[in-house]
Amino acid sequence: MQPNPNHSEKKPADRLLKMPGKLNRGPVDFKTRIAGYEGEIMAIATRNVITAQQTTTIIQAVEIMTREGFRRLPVVDAGTHRLRGIVTVSDIINFMGGGDKFNLVQVKHKGNFLAAINEGLREIMTPQPVTMPVTGSIDDAVNVIINRNIGGIPIIDAEENLRGIVTERDVMKVLTTENSSRRVEDIMKSSVRVTSPDTPIGKVCEEMVKCRFRRLPVVVDDVLCGIVTATDIMNYLGKGKVFEQLTTGDSAEVMGAPVRSLLSGELHTTTPDRNIHDIAIEMIQRRIGAFPVIEDSHLVGLVTEYDLVKAFAEE
Repeated sequence: MQPNPNHSEKKPADRLLKMPGKLNRGPVDFKTRIAGYEGEIMAIATRNVITAQQTTTIIQAVEIMTREGFRRLPVVDAGTHRLRGIVTVSDIINFMGGGDKFNLVQVKHKGNFLAAINEGLREIMTPQPVTMPVTGSIDDAVNVIINRNIGGIPIIDAEENLRGIVTERDVMKVLTTENSSRRVEDIMKSSVRVTSPDTPIGKVCEEMVKCRFRRLPVVVDDVLCGIVTATDIMNYLGKGKVFEQLTTGDSAEVMGAPVRSLLSGELHTTTPDRNIHDIAIEMIQRRIGAFPVIEDSHLVGLVTEYDLVKAFAEE
C-alpha cells in the first residue's frame, strides 16, 4: 500500500499539538490494547533505530552510542529484530565502577578493564525493559516517563519486534507547543547533589548509580565550574581517552582519574526567573538534558528534561 502523500508532512500530526490540558496519570495497562493500527506515538518516534545484538561487545556499543550521541541502545535478535533488552548510559556507568555490573571487571576479569570491555552486551544489558506498543498514545509515553522515570521507551509490535523508540526529548518537543506561565524556580530541584573537580571518576559513577542521577554539577566553594554527565563518562571510554591513560589496563587506573579531566569548556546555565517554555526550547536546540540554575554566580538548582515533561504534562 502506498503512503498517502497528503499526510507525509504531518510529523508530528497537527492533532498531537492540541493535546488536552490535564492528562490521566494512572498506571498504563498496555495488555488491554488490541494490536492493530499504529497509534499517535509513532508520529513522533524514531523508526529506524540503530540496534545491537547480545554478542556485540561492550566497547563496540559504547563507541556506537558515543558516535551517534545516544543515551541508550536497544538489543535485538539479528534475524527477527525481536527486542531482547536495552543498554543505557546508566548500565555503562554501573559497569565502569558504579554498581554491581562492575563485578564483571573486578571478579570475572580480576580488575582487567581491557578484557572486560570485550565481553558481550548480554553481560550488562537491562533485559525485559519497559516498552510501549505501536498502538500507544503520547499520553501513554508521558505516563511511563513520569511514573517510571524512564528516558527512552522502545516501541514493539505484537510479536515483540522493535518498531521504534521514543524519548523524553521527543515528548517534550510536542508538549512545548503550549506556552506556560511557570518559571524555572517553580519546577527546579533545589537540593542538588554536587561533586568536586578532584573526585575520582569511579566515585562519581558510584554516586550516579546509587542516587539514580545522570549528571552531577561540579562546584568549588558553592561556585559552579562545570557539570559532569553519565554521557561524558561514557564518552571518555568511547572516544578512546581511557586508553591514553592506561599503562597496565587495570580498572583502578581508568577510574582513578579526577572528574576535572572530563569537563568541557562549554557550560550552559539558566536563572530561576526564566520561563520554562523558553528553557525547553533552548534545551531542545542545544540537545542537552539539563541546565544548572545560577543566581548571583552560585548554584541554586537543576532543571532537567524530566522536570519539564512533568511540568508541561500538568499544565
